[in-house]
Amino acid sequence: MRLLLLTFFSLILTAQDIAVRAEKLYTVSGAMIIDGVIIIQKGKITAVGKASDIQVPEGMKVLRHKVAVPGLIDGHSTVGFSGLLNQPHDQDQVERSAPMQPELRAIDAYNPKDPLVRFLSNRGITTVHTGHGPGALISGQTLIAKTFGNTIDETVIVPEAMIAATLGDAIRNTEGKAPGTRSKAMAMLRSELLSAQAFMKKKSVAKSGQEPDRSLRMEALIQVLRRERPLLITAQKSIDIMGALRLAKEFNVQLILDGASDAHLLIQEIKTSGVSVIIHPLMTYPRGEMENMNLETPSLLQKAGIPFIFQSGYEAYVPKTRVVLWEAGMAAGNGLSFDQTLYAVTLGAARLLGIQGRMGSLEVGKDGDLALFTGDPFEWTTRCAGTIINGRLVSDGEALKD
Repeated sequence: MRLLLLTFFSLILTAQDIAVRAEKLYTVSGAMIIDGVIIIQKGKITAVGKASDIQVPEGMKVLRHKVAVPGLIDGHSTVGFSGLLNQPHDQDQVERSAPMQPELRAIDAYNPKDPLVRFLSNRGITTVHTGHGPGALISGQTLIAKTFGNTIDETVIVPEAMIAATLGDAIRNTEGKAPGTRSKAMAMLRSELLSAQAFMKKKSVAKSGQEPDRSLRMEALIQVLRRERPLLITAQKSIDIMGALRLAKEFNVQLILDGASDAHLLIQEIKTSGVSVIIHPLMTYPRGEMENMNLETPSLLQKAGIPFIFQSGYEAYVPKTRVVLWEAGMAAGNGLSFDQTLYAVTLGAARLLGIQGRMGSLEVGKDGDLALFTGDPFEWTTRCAGTIINGRLVSDGEALKD
């Protein structure tokens, strides 16, 4: 509650009253508006529509741009954890002292002032789902944050989003430590979830004053078992995707598949399971576990009715982050329509992450987050001309002149 109150008052203090007039205004929740206007007051959208139908308050600053869309949402990243310097002291995305650490809170390591966060906001990305990344069987927790602000209280909107886990070659230990094989990894995960089930039952039947001691590890997993928080499993190969689906069915947890390079080989299985997919960055080099990746996977998921969104993912090399807009652009050129691609990086992402009440579309009452472009956002020659977050112009590029 304290975090939410601090965030609310911070937004009120920093927000600007501002209007944007765009030749093309994509609300995502409705039809595209030619010569549209959106008005933002105290950080929230108060009006959206045709310029001829909306009266801009006298004295309000008006920005004019070619194209305006909702602020872009990065479905999965490690930005703010994998720092720009690419040195051990600014790399907090994976703790390797133990294979499973669900108790590790993302909010305790996130750096909202890392230059890479600003790098993304300058490219129209207003919200990121980020945190502990692939590389451990259970690496820790994730959070959701805006890409502008000085402190965690200002930027973080969901401090506890998901529990991040990984299956496959990335977590196999060849030094005689567990997990050394896929079977061992799955056995460890199942055993940990069974322990959490037993702990939850023990707490529920304990008499007052006789409750078991707190366990941060068990408390985190209990949230997964109660479906209060999704289990985000990074799995690329079909064998690992199927393992994740079996685990979700056995424990009835809300699973979100991450990466899923082989998803195009398992369309029916994924659809039957009812899980959603945060598809791997499409510009990734196809090698190793991702050798079977397919640029048409998003269009195949779309045709099958499987919810999916885009991500920037984790990069081991500088600059340590991709740009989700460009990853989505690859899908736009390989089977997805413009509207489908824009949906997946805005409202679709917001819905999958559970934040659609605040962002993802340009509607009255939602946060004043916009990305402004010189043309089609998915064309390589288009530039981000400005970014507005919570009604504040945080990046100012090229605007149209009167």
